[in-house]
Amino acid sequence: MAILQVTQYGDEILKKKTEVVKKVDRSVLELINNMFDTMHNADGIGIAANQVGSNKSIFVIDLSEVKGYEKQPKLICINPKIAERSAETVVMEEGCLSLPGLHVEVERPKAIKLLYQDLELKDQAIEADGYLARVIQHELDHLLGFLAVDRVAEDKKKELKSSLSSIKNRQVDVDYPVTDKTK
Repeated sequence: MAILQVTQYGDEILKKKTEVVKKVDRSVLELINNMFDTMHNADGIGIAANQVGSNKSIFVIDLSEVKGYEKQPKLICINPKIAERSAETVVMEEGCLSLPGLHVEVERPKAIKLLYQDLELKDQAIEADGYLARVIQHELDHLLGFLAVDRVAEDKKKELKSSLSSIKNRQVDVDYPVTDKTK
């Protein structure tokens, strides 16, 4: 198990759609374990594979440290996709390990139904609402090549330009390893 570097705003891999996982082998299991270690080390609650430099369609979530979600089991989602979205939406502030120090208001469906595969590549489904639904949608966005800042209005994004430039140029202090700005 290892703590991996977290990709940052500006890294190309964050803009690319990830690839379907066709086989769960030792390297995929090691990646998943490393994703949990990396996420916990950075005090995160979710992380997508492309946030640690992998192009695999996987994200993991652990909300056990979040009040009200202490009993929520850890989630490992392989090849996830949203099957249903509620018409009702909620605006909430989001942070991201790939956007350190930045928090943006993002509107998302309040509830979703997620289809995904487990470690045996067996089809699974979960219905989620509230905070869990938000975190799932945030992580799935990563796998589709989107960041939270891609979900805000253009005028707001212009206001964030200086902060985004600082992140891209690695001028934001973080207490977890991140990729070089040349990646």
